[in-house]
Amino acid sequence: MRVPDDGDRHGDADRLGVGGRYGDEGREGHGGRHGDADRLGDGGRYGDEGREGHGGRRGDADRLGDGGRYGEAVFRPEQAGEGERIDFGALAYDDITMARLRALGVGPGWRCLDVGAGTGTVARRLLEEAGVSCVLAVDRDVRFLAERPVPGLEPLETDITVTGSVPGRHRLVHARFVLMHLPERERLIRALAELVEPGGVLVLSDAVDLTGDGAPATPYTTAMRAMWRGLRATIGTDVSWVPSYPRLLRAAGLTRVGAEVHVPPLLPGSPISRFWADTWQRGRAAMLATGLVDDAAVDAAVRYLDSDECAALSAGMLTAWGWKAGEAAR
Repeated sequence: MRVPDDGDRHGDADRLGVGGRYGDEGREGHGGRHGDADRLGDGGRYGDEGREGHGGRRGDADRLGDGGRYGEAVFRPEQAGEGERIDFGALAYDDITMARLRALGVGPGWRCLDVGAGTGTVARRLLEEAGVSCVLAVDRDVRFLAERPVPGLEPLETDITVTGSVPGRHRLVHARFVLMHLPERERLIRALAELVEPGGVLVLSDAVDLTGDGAPATPYTTAMRAMWRGLRATIGTDVSWVPSYPRLLRAAGLTRVGAEVHVPPLLPGSPISRFWADTWQRGRAAMLATGLVDDAAVDAAVRYLDSDECAALSAGMLTAWGWKAGEAAR
């Protein structure tokens, strides 16, 4: 898969328009719709969970107004086009995720848990490309997973914040764009670590914001700042703690902890640019409520992303991993 350059403005992303969702046209070894990213998505039900995969009790989010959690106020899974939005995120991040998982040795014989599996792009690639034995794909809404069943893929509709909601132990536990949308993150990391079998690995990915005060003022950075603030106010999204992943994995008892950051390029028509444009459209009300932008500013940011004037950094994806002591089962 290649990212389109300025002379190929829509590239792979064109397949996600009228023609259907990511994976419906033969994929380049992918399948399904989010979310995680991440989330960027997305884990759980996007729109009900925050999908590229989320899920969780209201917890701290109850203090944030009527929005509740991911998927209830924004990014509802039943909303037309939500699957396609998440697939744009998958096009931007799946290759990076799969490269890291393969580098960690994920392959034949592995039993895997994909938390906040969204449309199942990572889960299906683990089965089809890495050749793992099985993937338990967890989400608060599994409608997108059920649309494309494949051998070895087991959807489980549940809330990961509920103790005991996910059975068994797994050689790989993976969650992308999930924890950033949930409260009680440290407890959840410890709980996920408990789901890793001896000799296995926990891999977490979430967004890191690169539009802080030091970033140049552009229509894009203005919109991103409003988006992050709006999502935090409505559904509790908080990426400020994501750089602490390595420390939190170590605190959960894992060893050989590592981390890396990937930033996909913002190019006109690229999957990540289209993902952010769609995200702003769906989260527009929350963005406007911050007072940082008005409708004209959001529209200007969408046009900026699709123009040759765009010169900005997308949110990065931080991936961190840690190993459970012991010898893996054979």
